[in-house]
Amino acid sequence: MAEETAQERTEEPTPKRREDSRKKGQVPRSRELNTLLSLMAGGLGALMLGPSLVGDTASVLREGLLRPGMLAFDDGAPARLLEAALVDATLLLLPLLLLMLAASFAGPILLGGWSFSVEALAPKLERIDPIKGIGRIFSARSLMELGKTILKFLLVAAVAVTILWQLSDWLLGLAVTPLMLSLPAVGYKFGQVFLLLSCAMILVAAIDVPFQLWDHTRKLRMSRQEIKDEMKETDGRPEVKAHVRNLQQQAAQQRMLQDVPSADVVITNPTHFAVALRYVDGQMNAPLVVARGQDLVAQQIREIAIDHNITLFSAPPLARALYAATEIGQEIPARLFVAVARVLAYVFQLREAGGLASKVKLPRAETLVPAEAD
Repeated sequence: MAEETAQERTEEPTPKRREDSRKKGQVPRSRELNTLLSLMAGGLGALMLGPSLVGDTASVLREGLLRPGMLAFDDGAPARLLEAALVDATLLLLPLLLLMLAASFAGPILLGGWSFSVEALAPKLERIDPIKGIGRIFSARSLMELGKTILKFLLVAAVAVTILWQLSDWLLGLAVTPLMLSLPAVGYKFGQVFLLLSCAMILVAAIDVPFQLWDHTRKLRMSRQEIKDEMKETDGRPEVKAHVRNLQQQAAQQRMLQDVPSADVVITNPTHFAVALRYVDGQMNAPLVVARGQDLVAQQIREIAIDHNITLFSAPPLARALYAATEIGQEIPARLFVAVARVLAYVFQLREAGGLASKVKLPRAETLVPAEAD
């Protein structure tokens, strides 16, 4: 078996592909389903309205034919009579026509859903291309249409012959039945026959609907390269996404550095890590991380802290633990409460002493080692 190339359309269409085709008006449609529903609606309407429809039509004809002879001398009478007859006939047929109109809309909505596209109305030169026209003549769709036409003819002919055979005695009996008595029966029987002939189209529609769905999906199939291009177009190219991430990180880092002046202390490694903490008694449950960084970012945090007279406290194990266990904007974990509390107590006492470190007792190093540190 030959190896599949990237240009072969063997992959199922993606949701985006289907949505784009819908916007262009390319949705599955079945004329056989539309025809079936319209005919069945007409058959049901004729079955329900047939007797009254035939009787009312006969009344309209009778009224038109029994007009006084003196109207023949009135030049405007024929036009008025014709207009009145047309209005009466329209009102008689209106319920049946509305039912068939609703059925004609139901078929497309059931199969492909409602779709209106201006692009589908635009003229396309490929439709008048003779080469493509010949290709369409001998395509699978044309063969399918030919098969459906033959099948429809055979089915309708077979059903019609069967019905006429079954109704032969009844049709012969109409010859001896009074006209006014036979008209309602003829209307009802007409509705029955029309509905039975419409049901013959069920088999054709049952074959055509799956074919239309398959053919529509086949036309929308994609190659692997098309799927890759769509993913790049939807999600963005890797280099563009990486550039956007870098810009986002830079913006987040800039916002973080702007919050350093609000910190109470910056705990350092002393060079590789820096974590800036802020605590407001009575407003916070625990100290908050306002900035954190490593290497170059840690150096920037230290420089900003020095410029704003924020205390730098060197505690390597604590700085590493804080950096690993927290994110910006988070409170410190409970296991680091004691160590951080000793550092903050030292910082606050240092402020009260006016910055004179000799007057403040420095926390012992072993009290600042977190439990998880080596």
